[in-house]
This record gives sequence, C-alpha cells and structure tokens, in this order.
Amino acid sequence: MKNVKKVVLAYSGGLDTSVILKWLIVTYKCEVITVTANLGQPEDLQGIEEKALKTGASKAYVLDLRETFARDYIFPMMRGAARYENRYLLGTSIARPCISKALTEVALAEGADAIAHGATGKGNDQVRFEFSIKALAPDIRVIAPWREWELLGRKELNAFAEKHGIPISTSAKRYSMDANMLHTSFEGSELENPANDPHESCHERCVPVEQAPDKPEIVEVGFRRGNPVSVNGEELSPCKIMARLAEMAGRNGIGRDDMVENRYVGMKCRGVYENPAGTLLFALHRDLEGICMDRELLGIRDMLCVPYSHAIYNGYWFSPEREAMQAFFDKSQETVTGSVKAKLYKGGVWPLSRKSPNSLFSEDLATFEGGHYDHKDAAGFIRLNGLRLGLYAQVKKGLKNEG
Repeated sequence: MKNVKKVVLAYSGGLDTSVILKWLIVTYKCEVITVTANLGQPEDLQGIEEKALKTGASKAYVLDLRETFARDYIFPMMRGAARYENRYLLGTSIARPCISKALTEVALAEGADAIAHGATGKGNDQVRFEFSIKALAPDIRVIAPWREWELLGRKELNAFAEKHGIPISTSAKRYSMDANMLHTSFEGSELENPANDPHESCHERCVPVEQAPDKPEIVEVGFRRGNPVSVNGEELSPCKIMARLAEMAGRNGIGRDDMVENRYVGMKCRGVYENPAGTLLFALHRDLEGICMDRELLGIRDMLCVPYSHAIYNGYWFSPEREAMQAFFDKSQETVTGSVKAKLYKGGVWPLSRKSPNSLFSEDLATFEGGHYDHKDAAGFIRLNGLRLGLYAQVKKGLKNEG
C-alpha cells in the first residue's frame, strides 16, 4: 500500500498494538495517530496517551465512549433480544461498530489516508472493523498488519519490541481477553481444547456460583420503551445502569457461559464469556415483554432475532438489513414500559413480579373465579381451528388405504 502518509490506529496500549504503532512508522514512513476507546473496560487507561506518544504517535486520542456505547449500541441490541446461536450475548461484536465509528470520525477530521487495527487474520474482528469502516468511510484504506507482516508469534513480537525500545510486560497473560462494560471474554490456553475445564483463574466479573452469597438479592429494574431506565427506583444514565447491574449480577454468579461458536470466517472457536449485566437485563426485559407485547408481534420479533444477531456477530451493524430490522424492533418496543422485580441467587435470575401501564394481561379474563369470559365461545373456536386437522386425517386415511 503506497502513498500512505497518515494512519489512525485502534490502540489498546498492549504489546500487539504498541508493536503495530512502531511497525507502521517503520514500514510506511508515515505519521500515526492513535485512538483508544473507553468502553467501560475494567483496566485503567491512565498513562496510555503518554505510552502512545513515547512509542512514536504524533497524537493520541483517548475517547470516553461509555454513554454512547450503552445508549446507541447496547440498548438497541437489547431491544432486538439478540443472542448469537441462542447463547452469546455479543459483548465483543457490539463494541466493534462503536470503535469503528470513532476511528472513522478521527480519520476524517485528521485527513488520514488509512485506518489500522490489530485484529488477526483468523478472527471475526477484522471483518467487523473493516465492514464498518467500509460503510462509514468507503474511501479510507485499511491496514491490517497481522495479514501483512512476518511477526507471526509472541517471540517475534517481543524481539521487535526489544529492538525498538517498546516496554514488555513481565507478567504473561494466560488468556486472550476482550473487555468492555458489557462483558469480558476469555480465549486461548487450555480453552483451545473444548474437552478441558477452564482454569480457576478464568473469572473476572462473575464469582463462581459456589462462592456466591447464600442469601438471595432482590432487584427491580424499570423500563421505558424497551430501555432500562432505573434500578431499585433510582433513575440512572445508560452507562451507570450497566455498571450497577453488572456489579449486582456478578457478585451473585450470574452471567457466565462457556461455549463453542461458529465464527464467520468458517472455523469453530471456544470462548468463556462473563456478561453479568446483559444476562440480567435479557431475562428481565423478556419477562416484561410477556405482559406488554401482542402474541403475534412477539412471535415475529423472535423470528427476526436470529438474522439480527447474525448481522451483529458478522459485522453488519451499519447494513441496510440491520437498520430495517432495528426499525421494526423499535416499533415493537413502544409499549414495553414498566418494571420487573427479580431474585438473584447463585447464578440464577428468578422473576418475582412485573407491572406495566400498557399491560395486555386481563385478570378478569384469566381468573378461575368467574369473570366475563364465556366458556361456550371456546367450542366454536376449537371447531373452526380444528377443521383442517380433520381434513388432514381423512387424507392420511386415504393414503393408507391406497398403500
């Protein structure tokens, strides 16, 4: 890739992106501007700007995207009840379009020729970053060093770092991890063999259920048009709601999953995920929908959840199909207002009660004690809806006689 004069780099401050920063300068003889996104990840970002500048960056942006991430990405995804392969709550997947938008905005403002990322050639993140950049700034080029360079292992990366004076951490990480306010993921090490149990250190935000409190904790979450707005009666910002619920769910052992999933690039991969706030919100939001959403509307929404979750997982957040499905989901959530009270206990979320000003539940119709429901009406309903079954039985009988 020739004539690259200025590159914007997605920078975490770790060994990989620090090596990439210096490699871009050495290889392309270009100016590099780093962008670090604060998405509510547990690690301390203090000093990351200084580290980037010391490694050779001309500028270093550290952007606080926490409220944006929660409001514009996590909450819309939850309104769509997205779970990839009916399990993974898409904690890493949903962060990539948020980061990509920040990268493109900085690149356009700085007049950069290219954007670089540290995703490997094996994973999904390369696709997610590059699809998003293509949708937002199609004329900006993308540099993916892991698909270009010869530094294919930790030994080569360390040697390059030592040669160029890049500090190397003496504490080796057991896992490849990704974290934000929604989740923490663990990959690598013993997890590369699905037959192995995770090591005891494979915990960060969810306590093992054996260590969770013996006394249940009660929580009540309020929703407005499908979005969580309060915890135990206190209205909070989207970011603060996520932090509060993550703490509550995590200390009760809620939100951990260990699964083998199908990557978009074609291989299967095992990951251990901790998503305490997302797991709790998914359960409570779904419970509230039970009294607020019409049966047929809920059924259609559930059918669309599968392609919607695939769109997010595969990197198509900024695609026309995702935007169209989102419009449907948002319309479907107009009545999802109210609150749900639940018990949190040793890894489980147990709804206790729910209420809504838009409830479709009629106690008068549902009660066993009289009410205004005429039981005789059921006879005609059964007769008409069972008509096709009788016709089908006749056809089956005829086929059997022919045989």
